[in-house]
Amino acid sequence: MAFAGTFYDGAGFPVLTDGTTVTVNLDVPLQRDEPRAAARVVTGERCGDMNNDGVLVVGAGIAGLALTLALRQREVAVDLVERAPGADGGLAVNLPGNAVSALIALGVGDQLKQIGRPVGRREYRSATGRLLFGIDEEAFWGPSARSRCVMRSELHTVLAAGLGVEPRAATVQSVKVADGGAEVEFTDGDTGRYGFVVGADGVRSAVRGALFGTAGAKEAVLSAASWRFMAPNPGVDCWVAWSGGAGSVLLLPVDDEQVYVYASATRGGPVGADPSWLGTTFQDYPAPVQAVLRHALDRPETLYHSPVEEIRLPSWTAGRCALIGDAAHATAPIWAEGAALAVEDALVLADELAAGDWDTAGQRYERRRRDRVDHVQAHTDKFSRAAGAPIWLRDLLLPVLGPRSYRAAYGPLRKPGR
Repeated sequence: MAFAGTFYDGAGFPVLTDGTTVTVNLDVPLQRDEPRAAARVVTGERCGDMNNDGVLVVGAGIAGLALTLALRQREVAVDLVERAPGADGGLAVNLPGNAVSALIALGVGDQLKQIGRPVGRREYRSATGRLLFGIDEEAFWGPSARSRCVMRSELHTVLAAGLGVEPRAATVQSVKVADGGAEVEFTDGDTGRYGFVVGADGVRSAVRGALFGTAGAKEAVLSAASWRFMAPNPGVDCWVAWSGGAGSVLLLPVDDEQVYVYASATRGGPVGADPSWLGTTFQDYPAPVQAVLRHALDRPETLYHSPVEEIRLPSWTAGRCALIGDAAHATAPIWAEGAALAVEDALVLADELAAGDWDTAGQRYERRRRDRVDHVQAHTDKFSRAAGAPIWLRDLLLPVLGPRSYRAAYGPLRKPGR
């Protein structure tokens, strides 16, 4: 598929429409539960052949960008579509060691070192501030795969820089499995046929909906929703979470000046959509939490409230179609494995597509990835159930069971996910 008219937005992202003109308007007010930049597309004369023997990747988040880059590196023809091209406003992302290893395998390790901040230590604390246990993450993962917290938009920039193909401003309306490929109808009215279609379009995946309907989506057990925002660093120097009976709040430095804040319920309780929930839930928490909450509540327009949903499917593939990343297996962010699993998925699927026999490539990809994803989801479920224990009992046991749980969840992930 040939496109015309390449443009770059204010964040340096390449943006392309299927016509000749595109405008990305970053001043459009954002929906607070959908933190990505809005795109206004003005189409001109269309160009290109919508029938293609290559791969169509739907979604230009971390999963889609990683897969497109991996396919380009393997000289596999690929097109990329994204409903809202441009910088993703999804705040920050925590990259555990296996995410860092996967990004190194993707060839962007040097660029990754230039953004964000390494995470040398984790601390789990009670609602009163008492240290329950800590983890030396650098010692656990090793110096070459130190965990890292980065701004999501900066990671997108790193991944997009090497593509050589720009996302078309569209997504899919329908996908139908056909002999030797898949027939696709786009939201802008175009139709086409591809040799292989990949849904990398997140927890609300249009591709998954077209292939499997609404099956597999569920509310996360630990917390049905979350609040996320950035705030000035109140003096924390590591990953640190405070947890009590009603809520848990994580502060994670992304650089020397600011922290990423993630707040949620701890035992499946409601997370109010009014920012006052934050002030009420965490009113007695320690000083660093109070500092970021004061900043946030004075600037409610900077807060993101969104549901926490999980996807559990018996299969991620149908014919020459496959799902990767959150579209296939979104999981509550207890172990922060969303980006890691997405990039690992991308590397494995790219290898299988480059190997040929696209009729079975999806099945081979899923066989290689299923055990690892099941492991992460099982430990997510285990943690969620344990969080339902009485707080006094949880705080009594965590100094012993916490480090064991960390090692059990992350230990197998130190091996390459391929």
